[in-house]
Amino acid sequence: MELKSYFQPVDVVSLEPVESPEDPHLLFNYIDIWQDGEPELSGKQFAIIGVPESRNAFNNDTTRLAPDEVRRYLYQLFCWKSQAQIIDLGNLVLGDTVDDTYSILSEVIALLVNDGILPIIIGGSNDLAFANYKAYELLQKVVNIVSVDARFDLGSEEQPMKSNAYLNKIILQQPNFLLNYSNIGYQTYMNSPEVTDMMEKLYFESYRVGLLRQDMSEVEPIVRNAEMLSLDVSAIRHPDAPGNPNSSANGFYGEEICQVAMYAGLSDKLSSFGIYEYDPLLDYNGQTAQLLGHVIWYFIEGVLNRCNDLDFKDHNNYTKFSVSVTGTVEEMVFYCSKKSGRWWVVVPVVNAKKNTQQNYYLPCSLTDYHTACNDQIPERWWRAFNKFNH
Repeated sequence: MELKSYFQPVDVVSLEPVESPEDPHLLFNYIDIWQDGEPELSGKQFAIIGVPESRNAFNNDTTRLAPDEVRRYLYQLFCWKSQAQIIDLGNLVLGDTVDDTYSILSEVIALLVNDGILPIIIGGSNDLAFANYKAYELLQKVVNIVSVDARFDLGSEEQPMKSNAYLNKIILQQPNFLLNYSNIGYQTYMNSPEVTDMMEKLYFESYRVGLLRQDMSEVEPIVRNAEMLSLDVSAIRHPDAPGNPNSSANGFYGEEICQVAMYAGLSDKLSSFGIYEYDPLLDYNGQTAQLLGHVIWYFIEGVLNRCNDLDFKDHNNYTKFSVSVTGTVEEMVFYCSKKSGRWWVVVPVVNAKKNTQQNYYLPCSLTDYHTACNDQIPERWWRAFNKFNH
């Protein structure tokens, strides 16, 4: 696959920072901004991909203009980690149809992920998350998806693909490679009771923005298990990110969404990250684009500080805690990493036909351990147990 035929290089001159354009620490000068020939991917950790696709956008057609405007502010930031190896591949050449764009994007993401390069996708509309999922299908990899969104974007079987109705298309894919879906930051009044009930019936995880804002550290175990994460700008409160027509007065604050991005980067499993639904024509003084540049910066910072403590083969690297909880298995087993201080809880997965049991190590928090110590079943454990054993 020749990547050069799938991308249009960015106009470097138009995106050059005004202040200190020659400073070698500026991302503008640090990132390998591809211009011609076949992109050199050897040794790269990250690949920035602009996808100016909005034909299936809901009430946000000019989100197609987003990629270069986000770059404009990202390039002005400074790189503090000299080991970061980043290439900006430019903007994807769109297909004749949206389905063609999905196919092209899926192939590109699959190629990068397979080579150990983490794509950072700047959309474009939120339905591009469907193409992101399809990349894992091409790789025959089971995937956990985390979506940061004020709405569930579930849609129905009969509804055509739109940026606010794509999740159902992922669920109905056969063969299906979706292991779990988690929503971070939904707002109850923006989702119908029927859709909310459906999320529960599917054993998907959903976390209200108000609940998470009480303790943002609870975001970390949610994203720790994800292979891909998508961020809809509507999840950010309108005063902090005015460049979205579907946002509201409520949502995550700017510093909170940067925390989410940092936690996502820290996830050892996460292998793709997408930002969608930014409309530059609605932005005020580049405020939203500037924030999204910060989000990408924090995400990269998180990746560069990964702990790599997911290998449970050597239990000497963890402290084990066993807790008896009424109404569950004989004992609930927790592990705490000696390296990072992060927590996991064991969820037994029973195969009745084969009369076997496997252990699933579910990321959790210290709060979940305290809940179990108080003889209460952590909701996170209960949902996973029912999903795997129903």
